[in-house]
Amino acid sequence: MKSFSRVRTLILILALVILSGGVGYRLGERKTSLTITPEKRVIVNQSPPPTADIDFSLFWDVWQRLLRSYIDRATIDPQKMVWGAISGMVNSLGDPYTTYLPPKENKDFKDDLGGSFEGIGAELGLKDNRIIVIAPLKGNPAEKAGIRAGDYILEVDGAETSGWTVSEAVDKIRGPGGTTVKLSILHQDDTKPVDMSIVRSTIVVPSVESWVKSAGEISEIAGTENVSSLKQNPAKVAYIRLSRFGDTSNEDFDRAVSDVLSQGPAKGLIFDLRNNPGGYLDGSVYISSEFVKSGTIVSQVNSDGSKEDYPVVRRGRLLDMPIVVLLNKGSASAAEITAGALRDLRNATIIGETSFGKGTVQTPEDLPDGSSVHITTGRWLLPGGDSITKKGITPDIVIEWDGLEASRDAQLARAVELLLQK
Repeated sequence: MKSFSRVRTLILILALVILSGGVGYRLGERKTSLTITPEKRVIVNQSPPPTADIDFSLFWDVWQRLLRSYIDRATIDPQKMVWGAISGMVNSLGDPYTTYLPPKENKDFKDDLGGSFEGIGAELGLKDNRIIVIAPLKGNPAEKAGIRAGDYILEVDGAETSGWTVSEAVDKIRGPGGTTVKLSILHQDDTKPVDMSIVRSTIVVPSVESWVKSAGEISEIAGTENVSSLKQNPAKVAYIRLSRFGDTSNEDFDRAVSDVLSQGPAKGLIFDLRNNPGGYLDGSVYISSEFVKSGTIVSQVNSDGSKEDYPVVRRGRLLDMPIVVLLNKGSASAAEITAGALRDLRNATIIGETSFGKGTVQTPEDLPDGSSVHITTGRWLLPGGDSITKKGITPDIVIEWDGLEASRDAQLARAVELLLQK
């Protein structure tokens, strides 16, 4: 099994990896040297590997025709043409998760995992060739404006998004804090879009939130139907919310567990993975190991037909605490793996909505110019042998919640009720 220290594998939601478009060819892996001069002349040295049997004369024929005949030649940027060509080559595989990220998009991608950027605070993806909101980030402008997981973005500042890549959508929606972006949003199951003007801000996303409270102290369920009966029980429940599996998530999670344990006894733990779009595989295995004594958290079937098992990597501190996991349609990849592992290995109860359904892994490879290519290298199997690809994880208790009324979180209320009955 490959060491996590040598290969940091990513299992990323569409919003983090579908970032480019075009037709292309990855010059670096073909041992092709390409130089762009200040005069926008391109110098090419090609040395295809022995296994390649491809004639690139048509590619360069089109290149020259563009340089010779395009009406606005002053706007031609050969570097962007190369990036577009590489992107198109990758996109031609038909896999929405295998993508090429030019330098700027690659930096934005890493900033996302680091937890800080400027924009409206929403993870975007592509579904049925339309821009879709995978998850609004809690407490940020998108969520405050009423954007929900599953919403389609039809227009950005009056421009239709039909045919856009996620990269184009991200580029148009992001911007300096304090500026406004106008969106046309089609809510899921609605027939008419609504227009929204959202003020951008600096999005700093803490990856973990935690508390230990009695039912009467939980403001998020204060408006739910059964809250009166819940308040009669003085016992407390613990809560940890994980928003992503990013650069600091393991350390943040460890601190949250310490904080929860320091606050005295609790009837059980609510592990909230709603709107968590995924992130690092090693984070999923590390965090799942907090709850699981032994066994395989997830298995990977590789492109060469081999299989790798990722077992529990440490002794956790919450091995015996009852667990309820919250999921929704914005829960994806690493979040789904974690939920599936806790379901299969700890018999955790899952409450909420069917998750997104991303069951493949992408391995990122940084390139010399600051760009990167993310290649789907495997498929995941949960401990029980299930694949989550395209079908997600179906909760044990299905409860839909639109997230608009902060005091009426029915999913959280049901989780509290279930733990207080134990």
